Amino acid sequence: MTLTQHATLAQDVSDSDVRFNALLHLSQCKKQLGELTSLTQQGKLPEAVQASEVMDRLLAECPEPLDSAEVMHNLKRTARAAKDRALEQLNEAYSRCIVISAEEFLIRTSVLVRQSDTILTLPSILSSIPPASLSSHMNTLRRDLTMLYIDFICKQPASISVASHSAAVAPSEYKLSIFPAPPTTHNLVSRIENLAAVLDFLRDHLFPHLPYSSSFALSLCKPITTALLNHLLVPSLPSSLDALPSFLQLTHRAVEFERDYICGVLGDTSPEKDVKAWADAVGTHYERRRRVDLLERARAIITREDNISDAFRVEVIVAEEASPKKHLMDATVAPKTVPPVEEEAWDFEEESSTQDFSEENGWDFEDDVEAKQETTGGSSALNDNPPPNEEDPADAWGWNDDDEPTPPDEKDGSTDSSAWDDPWGDEPSVPKPAVVAKPATRLEKVSNKGKSSATSSAVQSPVPTAAPPPTPAMPSLAKQGTRDLGTPQQYAEKESYLVSGRSQELVTLVEDVLREAAELAKSKILPSDSQRSPVGSILGLTSSFILDLYRALYPVTFSNALSTSPKRAMFFSNDCLWLSGEVKRISALGSVPSPTKEKLIQGQERLKVLEESWFEDVVDNQCLKVNEILDGTERFRDTADQDRYDESESAMNEVLQDIRHFAREVKPVLTKTKYFNAIGSIVDAALSRVLSDILALSDIPEVESHKLSELCRILNALESLFVEDSNHPSFVVAYVPSWLKFSYLSELLEASIADISYLFEEGALVDFEIEELVKLVKALFADTPLRANTINKLMQGHPIRS
Repeated sequence: MTLTQHATLAQDVSDSDVRFNALLHLSQCKKQLGELTSLTQQGKLPEAVQASEVMDRLLAECPEPLDSAEVMHNLKRTARAAKDRALEQLNEAYSRCIVISAEEFLIRTSVLVRQSDTILTLPSILSSIPPASLSSHMNTLRRDLTMLYIDFICKQPASISVASHSAAVAPSEYKLSIFPAPPTTHNLVSRIENLAAVLDFLRDHLFPHLPYSSSFALSLCKPITTALLNHLLVPSLPSSLDALPSFLQLTHRAVEFERDYICGVLGDTSPEKDVKAWADAVGTHYERRRRVDLLERARAIITREDNISDAFRVEVIVAEEASPKKHLMDATVAPKTVPPVEEEAWDFEEESSTQDFSEENGWDFEDDVEAKQETTGGSSALNDNPPPNEEDPADAWGWNDDDEPTPPDEKDGSTDSSAWDDPWGDEPSVPKPAVVAKPATRLEKVSNKGKSSATSSAVQSPVPTAAPPPTPAMPSLAKQGTRDLGTPQQYAEKESYLVSGRSQELVTLVEDVLREAAELAKSKILPSDSQRSPVGSILGLTSSFILDLYRALYPVTFSNALSTSPKRAMFFSNDCLWLSGEVKRISALGSVPSPTKEKLIQGQERLKVLEESWFEDVVDNQCLKVNEILDGTERFRDTADQDRYDESESAMNEVLQDIRHFAREVKPVLTKTKYFNAIGSIVDAALSRVLSDILALSDIPEVESHKLSELCRILNALESLFVEDSNHPSFVVAYVPSWLKFSYLSELLEASIADISYLFEEGALVDFEIEELVKLVKALFADTPLRANTINKLMQGHPIRS
């Protein structure tokens, strides 16, 4: 019983202690809550914040039994509401003390709490705001200062005024007002002065009230430095040498501002001074800025569409040893008063001394024509030689195809005028003779002279064949005329080519750049620094960058036009050629520094390579196109079939028209030499393809030999492209290496074995390989003793002529 009573008493004592402690803690909380509520209602917000902190501590230390009581839950809600009200009033008071907008920055040193008579000072407000809330306010203030004032002032002219209002009763106010200034009063140095005014305002009226003023001030260093560089100094880099002195004054003031304000007022102690480092390299920045401007100007010139009205012709003097063209013209053109040509002139064994280069009988091949006969086998034929006036040359030359106007007969001495409007505008350097010799019309006439014994030994065939149409030129004479050219002579001839106005603008720009670089170096405006490149060197090197930009940008910008228009492509090649010459001239000037000269020479060489490669690419592409067209002949197989012959004839005519069209396009653009080289390469590619395909045939029946000869004669019309003057013969042999070989092929296809043997002995077939002649003889003639003897003669090799 005693123990039970003792336990009951102990429990009562414990319950009393817990109840006492709970009531005591509850009483303290109630008292503190009343104090918090009273301070908040009186507007004593700093004290209310401190009371709320004490209240939070009491609530955290609440005894366990009391913590779960309903009264304690109500007490916590009431205390939280009172604290939030106090913080809300503090934030509202801060928002009235520091007011920032795009027009003004207002700072009040004190403010009256709403619905109370209490006046709070700015430092008490800032110190009472919780750290998290204060940090958010400072970040917002820094953002607004950077965007509305620092960046704005650096970007454009502005007017700043500072006003203050102090009174014994009313709170003090300090206001910084900013207004955009008219551009007419624009002064870059004034922007730095405006920045200094803003920092002075912050130093005097804001920083002293901040609880952590140093950290906020340091946070402004980076935004101010960035704005100063990116929004003021870099965009204000001058674009002319005349404006550079005033800009140097601006950079000097910027360095002073960094020293006095960023380091002095804001307290930046870092060793890296970004503004000073940038100002020390202002010369480099200026030259790089000019380089960007100049390259942008060059880009605009390069990407502009071509204007043919701006193009101009450039004359060049071609001085070289006499070409085969010159000697061929000298050898084949003679005045009427010249005595008869001696026998050694053309290596004719008979009747050469009696030849008269008269207008009526051009090469004296119209007389002494003997009927030729040919031993025939399974695929041989006899060819008679009827008079030329019984044939239609237009049919053999392929001029009646594709609705193209038929050129006049060659006896008129005229050529294809559509391809030969004279764009070069100068006269040929070779003097015009009084009388021009006419070319022969049949190759067989050469072989018929002085070989009656050879023809009489041939086996007569009762089947005569139709004579092929006459050829427009006498290849053997032309070939022999080029074998003895005599002592080389020097010819000087003026030629011209077309250059775009764009190239002239680029050269002018390059010269302007070099002139500006030289003036900058001589002006001594920028200080020289041994640690960087000499003054003007970066600007001088820009001249070579213009050339690099042209080489890289133009072919890409106009790739479609360059790939589809040979004229445009050759135009570009001419521009590169002319630019290369002009750059070479400029780089040779003594005033060009060595580094710049090296780059210019390198650019000149690259332009020269680009000119040559582009020219060759255009020619190669045209050769490929011709080869693709000739694929339609299917290598001239089965031409005895009319359908196959029509297809081959259509392909040959298309090649003829395609080369003529190419010639019409590029002739007004190129020099004579390059024009003839280009056309000669393309014609040679076409003839070489035809030669290769025909000589590869293993069997050529009689009908096919005539057909093939007719097809070959279609391309003979290309000789008109190599006629510079209607009073002179063509010089096709000088530019088309396979022309004589091709001309002989069309004749050999219809020649007799005796003709072939005679021409071989005379050395007229030296362009053919022995294997080619043997294969051609086997393909044309049946296996007879005469063919075997001829083949044996061929196998002995070409005769050596003294």
